[in-house]
Amino acid sequence: MTVREHSAPPTVLAATPAAAAGPEHVETPVAYDAIILAGFGGPEGQDDVLPFLRNVTRGRGVPDERLEEVAHHYRHFGGVSPINAHNRALRAAIEAELAARGLDLPVLWGNRNWRPYLADALREAHARGFRTLLGIATSAYSSYSSCRQYREDFARALDEAGLADELRIDKVRQFFDHPGFVLPFAQGVRSAFEELAERGVPAERVHVLFSTHSIPSADAERSGPRDRDYGPGGAYEAQHRAVAEVVMAIANVPGGASAWSLVYQSRSGAPTTPWLEPDVNDAIRELAGTGVAAVVIVPLGFVSDHMEVLWDLDTEAMETAAECGVTAVRVPTPGVDPAFVSGLVDLVVERLEGTPASERPALTRLGPWFDVCRPGCCENGRIPFRPAIAGIAP
Repeated sequence: MTVREHSAPPTVLAATPAAAAGPEHVETPVAYDAIILAGFGGPEGQDDVLPFLRNVTRGRGVPDERLEEVAHHYRHFGGVSPINAHNRALRAAIEAELAARGLDLPVLWGNRNWRPYLADALREAHARGFRTLLGIATSAYSSYSSCRQYREDFARALDEAGLADELRIDKVRQFFDHPGFVLPFAQGVRSAFEELAERGVPAERVHVLFSTHSIPSADAERSGPRDRDYGPGGAYEAQHRAVAEVVMAIANVPGGASAWSLVYQSRSGAPTTPWLEPDVNDAIRELAGTGVAAVVIVPLGFVSDHMEVLWDLDTEAMETAAECGVTAVRVPTPGVDPAFVSGLVDLVVERLEGTPASERPALTRLGPWFDVCRPGCCENGRIPFRPAIAGIAP
């Protein structure tokens, strides 16, 4: 009888050999067959709104009456979220940038909460003969909902599609401090100050509000690796603050104005659960009482004009500013800015070439972030750990 040799099981689910042992940065070239863009998803008509919101809140037992309280945000815009149109445009822009660089990599697209679903994208990849995929999630920062849940989405989709043994999926690092993500915001801040100056608002009476999605305080504390201390707001808050500092430094606004704050928006959930604060509207009201004449609102936590940007900032925050007699200018999201698109392709090239971490661009002391998330990274304390790609279990 012969004894069969068994190699140790990989520590990273569905990973390529270069990532399977869980290095912080994969510095070995990997030949990927295709890119897969992972989005949140959004409704594209009035009939889609409630089914979409049921998907978003699945497993939480939220009744339709409460979902309708959020649905009116979408119904205000005809039941259409801009997010799917953005991802179509982003997919096309990434494909064009890849082609311009001579990289023959198809880009597939799948969502967490609405068509096209991620499992369908994986089925398409398999049908087209692709076996080694590199994921890009449309989210820049570290937290459960903005990183780990996307990694869980990939794992769930692999299982749902029955392809867990067929496909290998890695994921690019979180890109919060990559120049391609940061520079469009800096340009936007600079342009906002120029616009306000033309309207007669002096720079010293302008306050910059960097706004991002609020999350439960407990999730923020657990964001990032367990073995590193990023302060009470975890990696999520630390990353935003670090990027805001860089944006202000690069923007170099007229008159040397530098007053800025990190604020939050789009809170949901039980009122008794602590979430990150202050809310952007509360911040505007408070600033109005201190002699601030104008605010520059920077949607720092968003890659595109999601519904949270159109409603919470362009509608509610603007109304609050008007009520307080404060001029407000909202900075654009990166969207399909050429610098952002080029930056995403740079992240792909890092993995194709196995670029050493020391040579990877990062504009804050926190980066470059990990290619393979650390054990327990970005835990959701309300649920048990679920399988996730691109990270060491759990």
